[in-house]
Amino acid sequence: MTARTALLVMDVQPAVTDRYPDADYLPRLATAVGAARDAGLPVIFVVVGFRAGAPEVAAHNRMFGGLAGRDLPASPTDVHPAVAPLPGEAIVVKRRVSGFAGSDLDMLLRASGIDHLVLTGIATSGVVLSTLRQAADLDYRLTVLADGCLDNDPEVHRVLTGKVFPMQADVTTVDAWIGATLTNHD
Repeated sequence: MTARTALLVMDVQPAVTDRYPDADYLPRLATAVGAARDAGLPVIFVVVGFRAGAPEVAAHNRMFGGLAGRDLPASPTDVHPAVAPLPGEAIVVKRRVSGFAGSDLDMLLRASGIDHLVLTGIATSGVVLSTLRQAADLDYRLTVLADGCLDNDPEVHRVLTGKVFPMQADVTTVDAWIGATLTNHD
């Protein structure tokens, strides 16, 4: 059986992008999204979101606990307009850091015959790392677009994309992926 590839765009929501200022990031990511669409690859958007009052979050959760009991202003399906989903593209809502945590991502991928994930998103040390680890444990083939990921700590980003991720994924750039992979995608 031939592998089927999907591009995952993770946590690229206005509430997140506003905390990670990088003028070049969204245009570069938009290039990857456009190239995937042109090649007929599914683009799947993964966003973090909670019900009103965030009942899914325990107050003692170090990352999300401050949201418990609060009404959140933005829709969990908001994606930054620079890379917004087209009609019919999947938006998966997750409840924790990994794209798989509390979501139907694995079910969606398996039902679509997808077994190769191309990971992008914010932050490299958050959703990308957590999703990569869980996806590897679920036996997905993985590619990380290093410059399609963003982190507030450039050294952490460098170590993850240069030393940690290559143990479980191919790591490349948006331009190299477009040039090499998309011309002969599977």
